[in-house]
Amino acid sequence: MNALPDFPWDALEPYAATARSHPDGIVNLSVGTPVDPTPRVIQDALAAAADAPGYPLTAGSPALREAIVAWFARRFGATLAADSVLPVIGTKELVAWLPTLLGSRHVGFPELAYPTYDVGARIAAATSRVVEATVAVGPQPLDLLWVNSPANPTGRVLPAEHLRKVVEWARGRGTLVASDECYADIFYGDAAPVSILSPEVCGADHTGLLAVHSLSKRSNLAGYRAGFIAGDATIVAKLLEVRKHAGMIVPAPVQAAMVTALGDDSHVKEQVERYAARRTALLVALTAAGFDVEDTGAGLYLWATRDESCWDTVGWLAERGVLVAPGEFYGAAGSRHVRIALTETDERIAAACARLAS
Repeated sequence: MNALPDFPWDALEPYAATARSHPDGIVNLSVGTPVDPTPRVIQDALAAAADAPGYPLTAGSPALREAIVAWFARRFGATLAADSVLPVIGTKELVAWLPTLLGSRHVGFPELAYPTYDVGARIAAATSRVVEATVAVGPQPLDLLWVNSPANPTGRVLPAEHLRKVVEWARGRGTLVASDECYADIFYGDAAPVSILSPEVCGADHTGLLAVHSLSKRSNLAGYRAGFIAGDATIVAKLLEVRKHAGMIVPAPVQAAMVTALGDDSHVKEQVERYAARRTALLVALTAAGFDVEDTGAGLYLWATRDESCWDTVGWLAERGVLVAPGEFYGAAGSRHVRIALTETDERIAAACARLAS
């Protein structure tokens, strides 16, 4: 294992203390942890499956695999077989361990990226490097390339044409592409983000491709640790074999809850409408306060700048009782931005907007 970086959020503690001292309390917009209730229909499914004395299937129950396959067909028009999908214990776990499980030696990820892509490479004692959007990389071939759309932290959505170029580039070099699509259902217009497995990206050929999905954001299931991967059946089989030996199994009641969550689109629509209202309010307040905000139209975050050090912006907001994440956490290119999450209650979002106006 290569040396791990300090856990980034520890550096926020002095600013969190400042924000907590606000007379009306902190508005914590630094992390993307859901605050709205888990939909009742999903809670009921979990409770109904609570009597689970036996070991669950690492591969997922037949009902869960069928639900994942049906969801991919409905959402992306992608045709998958049951042996090309696999539930995971939350997608952060999968992201962190994928290079180790695959034996990857050289890992690439975007210039602005979720820190766990790099952490996963370090755990595997692999080399890691930033890969520009043009996928022009260094002399060493990549075993694994991460893409992320809609992106954390920026919300950027990669169109099908761009993803096609990534797939073509990777296949020409024997590179596995892992597409982190955990925010794919959180978008604010008519143009739904596509998957790396969408027919308009790769046809019907999923060779060398994995899509990573989470129910944490779309269904308020972060506490359930419910995610899944899909794609190249040969790679999925390899991951399943290792995960069976390692006991990396999604609990049976959570698998049952996932079946219900994947079969119900209405709760997702309701949740996105909540985020859209919060997003609009924050966009107006931030713009009025002098911020430039990249309006990307997807994801759980606003990527904003006052054209100063991100830490100066974090401090300015903390003095107003609002805690945000410095862009530096996501790469050097974010040093003059902050990431502002939409995951607070309506009352707390309104409080943040009022403070920005004062």
